[in-house]
Amino acid sequence: MCTLALIGTALSVGGALAEGQQSKQMAEYQAKAYEQQARADAQSSAFEQGQERHKQDLLQAQARAQAGASGVAISGSPTEVLAANARQGQLDLKAIQYGSQLRQNGLATQAAIARFSGRQAVGASIFKAGGSLVSGLSGLYDPAKAVTFGRSAFPPAPGGGLY
Repeated sequence: MCTLALIGTALSVGGALAEGQQSKQMAEYQAKAYEQQARADAQSSAFEQGQERHKQDLLQAQARAQAGASGVAISGSPTEVLAANARQGQLDLKAIQYGSQLRQNGLATQAAIARFSGRQAVGASIFKAGGSLVSGLSGLYDPAKAVTFGRSAFPPAPGGGLY
């Protein structure tokens, strides 16, 4: 009976520790997924910025062509309009970049939280395993079978007297 109790205690302790390791592993996979999403967002943002830059270049070229076709020299007011358009284009690019950086920071924070949760799960599983161990070992103690000092470990002889 004692052997079965020890085996049960060992399985309980091992299960608690394995559960903590599995939780940590899942948290690590989740963190890697967040980091992968952050990298994908950075790549998407770079592509979007390139597309926006190309669109702005085309708009600038069209504006210069229209100004030239109208017979107006490109100085003064048309130049100021072109410069204002270029500044607005830069602001649009910065807005794309800023939005992407915010998303990447959020994903990095989520990755850090996932890793922290994994470490917490390992710590909790160690305490759970320790509790199972103490509980299991304390269940093995039977005061009726314990050796006591000052009395004989053998039952008294029938008749109760010493010869």
